[in-house]
Amino acid sequence: MIGTKVSLRLRMSAHDAHYAGDLVDGARTLALFGDLATELLIRLDGDEGLFRAYETIEFFAPVFAGDFVEATAELLEVGNTSRKIRFEARKVITTARGGLAPSAADVLAEPIVVARAIGTCVVPRELQRRPRELYMLGLPAGPEPTSPAFVTPPVEPAQDVILTAAIVGAELTRAQTPYLPLTPGEIADEAARCREAGAAVIHLHVREDDGSNTQSSDRFAEVMDAVRSKCDCVLQPSTGGAVGMSLDVRAGPLACRPEMATLNCGTINFGDDVFINSRPDIRRLAAKIRAAGAMPELECYEVGHVEEALALASERVISAPLHFQFVLGVKGAIPAREDVVAYMRTLVPRDATWAVAAVGRWQQPMTELAMRLGGHARVGIEDNIYLGKGVLSEGSAPLVARAAEYARSIGRRPVEPERARAILGLQAR
Repeated sequence: MIGTKVSLRLRMSAHDAHYAGDLVDGARTLALFGDLATELLIRLDGDEGLFRAYETIEFFAPVFAGDFVEATAELLEVGNTSRKIRFEARKVITTARGGLAPSAADVLAEPIVVARAIGTCVVPRELQRRPRELYMLGLPAGPEPTSPAFVTPPVEPAQDVILTAAIVGAELTRAQTPYLPLTPGEIADEAARCREAGAAVIHLHVREDDGSNTQSSDRFAEVMDAVRSKCDCVLQPSTGGAVGMSLDVRAGPLACRPEMATLNCGTINFGDDVFINSRPDIRRLAAKIRAAGAMPELECYEVGHVEEALALASERVISAPLHFQFVLGVKGAIPAREDVVAYMRTLVPRDATWAVAAVGRWQQPMTELAMRLGGHARVGIEDNIYLGKGVLSEGSAPLVARAAEYARSIGRRPVEPERARAILGLQAR
């Protein structure tokens, strides 16, 4: 499937050193790329396939005998017989040079990229088999792969992508980041910056003047009016509020009749607290969201939450179109891993949409994974305050801009709010 990655790590031996000074031949790195491509093709097609050609090959740094090299390959495109793959090799441990003992070596704090390439492999149609594991990754339904004649259908992500900006949050403080917007004007200005950077949806918590979290309908109305005066984004208030709030308090923003609102689909351990969402309360809140004319975003912190959302739909407590959000990496809930996203998306109906929100350092890799797999993404300082290691993001807009740039680099187009409304089915509600 698009976005699948494989990797290997290998210590270069004296046998690999082809040139003076124990320098390793660049062809050795390409051999690693070939092994990775073979694994990808086996996982996708059940056949080793053939390497047709490289589009680009770039070498950036030398590799010596004794160096540890970690190589990765990522599936970019799948055609009828062709599979385009991106490769990268990084040096993670290097032999110590400069008069030290021959056995001295160093672990690199930051791996060194030694080579990158893009290449295309082919698997003839008559050799393509669909491994059983791919049924667990959400490819279109079809016959069991019992015959070598089974053909893997092409899988391509949707072109449009909806970026959501979570710009305030319930727990974040100015002590953690000075870029947290608190007043209606600050929140509106940040929403406008995120809109300019590529966001179509603004996920919204609000604060009192002293910075305390509130679900007051009056405060939400004040903030939402301020945001609407600055941009045309879809406004999506939280009905989760903060841990310990009653359901009726959490439902406060629904008095503002928003286009969307979050609906938490189950109870979880939330750090050292417990975020309680009993099944009766979920249904009560879903009914309130429907009465307000809003579309619920189905917040799923666990696999069972997806099943609960589907149960709500079967009971007609909520109605299609459905929009799921997988929330990953919260301590006490489901972890932020590729296999988690790959599995959870298989549970989502074909006519539904889905997105990923991941916390902390997982935000960038998991939202990029979601975009590669055809999903949508939420970023912002509610979930992650850093743009890089130790570097605070100056609000949510830089995080949105980075996500938008990545989306474009893989052929996804961050959409305008009106297009987002059409994709989500808001225009028909």
